[in-house]
Amino acid sequence: MIDFNSVSSTINKLENENIISEWISETISSEGFTEGKITYIFCDDEYLNKINLEFLNHDTLTDIISFDNRLGKQINGEIYISAERVRENAKIYKTNFKDELHRVMIHGILHFCGYNDKSDAETKIMRNKEEESLGRLTQI
Repeated sequence: MIDFNSVSSTINKLENENIISEWISETISSEGFTEGKITYIFCDDEYLNKINLEFLNHDTLTDIISFDNRLGKQINGEIYISAERVRENAKIYKTNFKDELHRVMIHGILHFCGYNDKSDAETKIMRNKEEESLGRLTQI
Protein backbone atom coordinates (compact mmCIF):
# COMPACT_ATOMS: atom_id res chain seq x y z
CA MET A 1 0.00 0.00 0.00
CA ILE A 2 1.38 3.37 -1.01
CA ASP A 3 0.14 6.55 0.67
CA PHE A 4 0.79 10.13 -0.35
CA ASN A 5 0.53 12.85 2.30
CA SER A 6 1.39 16.52 2.54
CA VAL A 7 2.34 18.44 5.67
CA SER A 8 2.54 21.80 3.94
CA SER A 9 0.90 23.53 1.02
CA THR A 10 3.84 22.75 -1.28
CA ILE A 11 2.06 19.76 -2.85
CA ASN A 12 -1.59 19.47 -1.92
CA LYS A 13 -2.50 16.57 -4.18
CA LEU A 14 -0.25 14.43 -6.34
CA GLU A 15 -1.38 14.19 -9.96
CA ASN A 16 -2.30 10.69 -11.15
CA GLU A 17 -1.81 8.97 -7.79
CA ASN A 18 -3.03 5.62 -9.12
CA ILE A 19 -0.60 5.70 -12.05
CA ILE A 20 2.27 6.75 -9.77
CA SER A 21 1.42 3.98 -7.29
CA GLU A 22 1.35 1.40 -10.09
CA TRP A 23 4.72 2.65 -11.37
CA ILE A 24 6.30 2.45 -7.91
CA SER A 25 4.87 -1.06 -7.42
CA GLU A 26 6.30 -2.17 -10.77
CA THR A 27 9.72 -0.81 -9.84
CA ILE A 28 9.65 -2.65 -6.52
CA SER A 29 8.64 -5.87 -8.25
CA SER A 30 11.29 -5.48 -10.96
CA GLU A 31 13.94 -5.32 -8.23
CA GLY A 32 12.77 -8.61 -6.70
CA PHE A 33 10.90 -7.11 -3.73
CA THR A 34 7.27 -6.99 -2.66
CA GLU A 35 5.33 -3.93 -1.65
CA GLY A 36 4.42 -3.38 1.98
CA LYS A 37 3.40 -0.05 3.48
CA ILE A 38 5.14 2.92 1.91
CA THR A 39 4.31 6.46 2.93
CA TYR A 40 5.39 9.56 1.07
CA ILE A 41 5.29 12.82 2.99
CA PHE A 42 5.65 15.97 0.91
CA CYS A 43 6.88 18.94 2.90
CA ASP A 44 8.92 22.12 2.75
CA ASP A 45 12.60 22.76 3.50
CA GLU A 46 11.98 23.78 7.10
CA TYR A 47 10.08 20.60 7.93
CA LEU A 48 12.63 18.31 6.29
CA ASN A 49 15.55 20.16 7.86
CA LYS A 50 14.05 19.53 11.31
CA ILE A 51 13.87 15.81 10.53
CA ASN A 52 17.43 15.91 9.20
CA LEU A 53 18.64 17.50 12.46
CA GLU A 54 16.60 15.30 14.78
CA PHE A 55 17.25 11.90 13.23
CA LEU A 56 20.49 12.29 11.26
CA ASN A 57 22.17 15.16 13.11
CA HIS A 58 22.73 16.97 9.79
CA ASP A 59 22.03 20.69 9.51
CA THR A 60 21.75 20.78 5.72
CA LEU A 61 18.97 21.14 3.22
CA THR A 62 18.14 18.00 1.26
CA ASP A 63 15.47 16.93 -1.18
CA ILE A 64 14.75 13.53 0.36
CA ILE A 65 15.12 11.55 3.55
CA SER A 66 13.99 7.94 3.64
CA PHE A 67 13.42 5.68 6.63
CA ASP A 68 13.76 2.04 5.61
CA ASN A 69 11.57 -0.39 7.57
CA ARG A 70 12.06 -3.29 5.16
CA LEU A 71 11.01 -6.71 6.37
CA GLY A 72 13.14 -9.16 4.41
CA LYS A 73 12.09 -8.70 0.78
CA GLN A 74 9.05 -6.59 1.67
CA ILE A 75 9.54 -2.84 1.18
CA ASN A 76 8.15 -0.72 4.01
CA GLY A 77 9.15 2.80 4.88
CA GLU A 78 8.61 6.53 4.97
CA ILE A 79 9.94 8.91 2.34
CA TYR A 80 10.03 12.63 3.13
CA ILE A 81 10.44 14.96 0.15
CA SER A 82 10.97 18.70 0.21
CA ALA A 83 9.03 20.16 -2.69
CA GLU A 84 11.11 23.34 -2.35
CA ARG A 85 14.37 21.41 -2.94
CA VAL A 86 12.81 19.50 -5.83
CA ARG A 87 11.76 22.78 -7.42
CA GLU A 88 15.31 24.19 -7.02
CA ASN A 89 16.89 20.99 -8.33
CA ALA A 90 14.62 21.09 -11.38
CA LYS A 91 16.03 24.53 -12.20
CA ILE A 92 19.62 23.38 -11.61
CA TYR A 93 19.23 20.24 -13.74
CA LYS A 94 17.13 22.05 -16.37
CA THR A 95 14.10 19.81 -16.09
CA ASN A 96 10.53 20.37 -15.02
CA PHE A 97 9.21 19.99 -11.50
CA LYS A 98 7.11 16.91 -12.21
CA ASP A 99 9.98 14.95 -13.78
CA GLU A 100 12.34 15.87 -10.95
CA LEU A 101 9.70 14.93 -8.38
CA HIS A 102 9.29 11.51 -9.98
CA ARG A 103 13.07 11.02 -9.99
CA VAL A 104 13.31 11.83 -6.29
CA MET A 105 10.32 9.64 -5.46
CA ILE A 106 11.84 6.59 -7.13
CA HIS A 107 15.27 7.43 -5.69
CA GLY A 108 13.86 6.71 -2.21
CA ILE A 109 12.42 3.40 -3.36
CA LEU A 110 15.74 2.40 -4.90
CA HIS A 111 17.45 3.09 -1.57
CA PHE A 112 14.96 0.66 0.00
CA CYS A 113 15.95 -1.88 -2.69
CA GLY A 114 19.57 -1.65 -1.56
CA TYR A 115 21.06 0.94 -3.92
CA ASN A 116 23.27 3.66 -2.51
CA ASP A 117 24.87 6.83 -3.83
CA LYS A 118 27.82 7.43 -1.52
CA SER A 119 30.53 6.84 -4.13
CA ASP A 120 30.79 7.83 -7.78
CA ALA A 121 30.33 4.21 -8.84
CA GLU A 122 27.23 3.79 -6.66
CA THR A 123 25.82 7.09 -7.92
CA LYS A 124 26.24 5.96 -11.52
CA ILE A 125 24.33 2.73 -10.80
CA MET A 126 21.62 4.67 -8.93
CA ARG A 127 21.20 7.12 -11.83
CA ASN A 128 20.93 4.25 -14.31
CA LYS A 129 18.26 2.60 -12.14
CA GLU A 130 16.38 5.90 -11.84
CA GLU A 131 16.40 6.31 -15.63
CA GLU A 132 15.30 2.71 -16.13
CA SER A 133 12.39 3.22 -13.75
CA LEU A 134 11.45 6.62 -15.20
CA GLY A 135 11.31 4.95 -18.59
CA ARG A 136 8.61 2.63 -17.25
CA LEU A 137 6.58 5.58 -16.00
CA THR A 138 6.35 7.10 -19.48
CA GLN A 139 4.92 3.79 -20.71
CA ILE A 140 2.08 3.75 -18.18
